Amino acid sequence: MTLVIGLMSGTSIDGIDVAAIETDGLRAVAPRGALTIPYAPVLRERIRSVLGGNGQLEATEAELTEAHAKAVGTLIRACELRDVSLIGFHGHTVLHRPWERRTWQIGDGALLARLTGFDVVNDFRSADVASGGQGAPFVPLYHQALAAGLERPRAVINIGGVANVTWLGPNEEEILAFDTGPGNALLDDWALIHTGQPVDEGGALAGTGTADESHVVRFLAHPFFAVPPPKSLDRDDFARFMPAGASPADGATTLAAMTVAGIAAARQHFPAPAKHWLVTGGGRRNPVLMAMLKARLDAPVEPVEKIGWDGDALEAQAFAYLAVRSVKGLPLSLPQTTGVAAPMSGGRLHRAEPRV
Repeated sequence: MTLVIGLMSGTSIDGIDVAAIETDGLRAVAPRGALTIPYAPVLRERIRSVLGGNGQLEATEAELTEAHAKAVGTLIRACELRDVSLIGFHGHTVLHRPWERRTWQIGDGALLARLTGFDVVNDFRSADVASGGQGAPFVPLYHQALAAGLERPRAVINIGGVANVTWLGPNEEEILAFDTGPGNALLDDWALIHTGQPVDEGGALAGTGTADESHVVRFLAHPFFAVPPPKSLDRDDFARFMPAGASPADGATTLAAMTVAGIAAARQHFPAPAKHWLVTGGGRRNPVLMAMLKARLDAPVEPVEKIGWDGDALEAQAFAYLAVRSVKGLPLSLPQTTGVAAPMSGGRLHRAEPRV
């Protein structure tokens, strides 16, 4: 078993999830603590300014990496961790265009290794995309490891900046994963524009409006939803569906309804209906999204905490788990999760300087 720290900032521009687990990179997983550390407002805006791969990328990448190094130190002190062997560093996605065989997560793995003194694995997605895969979603193998022994078929929905689903079949090796549509990204952008806050905290805005159902119908007519999985998205692929002209509340409710409609549409691609839905990611904290999901889906819907998982830590834990798999040369993605032609390892290892 390896004690490893995972770092995830993903596509939502809110902060850093940092988590420690002990794992063999297979089925054994033991959580050892986790924290969420919000970005400073200045860093949040700098990250926003380089989305799309533009702007002051080098300076922003260095500042982001330094913030992740501090997060590692904070977790080690808070949880009194000893014998950390490795860090899995996802970085922040600024561009995701798998159809061009391009995906870009900023975050300097070599710098993080120097700053922390630990070996670092980063650049998890590039090998998959270079080989024709979608490069996302990348957490499903961790979902599969955690879900061993649970009733199936089961679906795990992650509502981050983009929403994605992992379908786990009756046989423990059966798995299918893909992005379902917008997650929180458009709603967060809408909240920032109309309230000055980076998120619709507690669904306060979306909970007071009325969804424009005709707008949701137009959204669902997008060809993406009929494309068989695996498939993935950039956070801004549906930006043109912002409900221009709507009131702040109605626009937020409409965007929430779009997220849920995309998730519900994913069911057409499942080999068998899910008997249970688990929700992770920041979206599970939005009561409007959760109420809409419960009304729309034909099975029980619960946050992952109901079965003892930590929804705030799950993605950071996953990249800790994937870092161990990367070092061992094990697959990080499969044809059923990203559409890559064969099981694919990946990641780039940066060795820390030997400790004196």
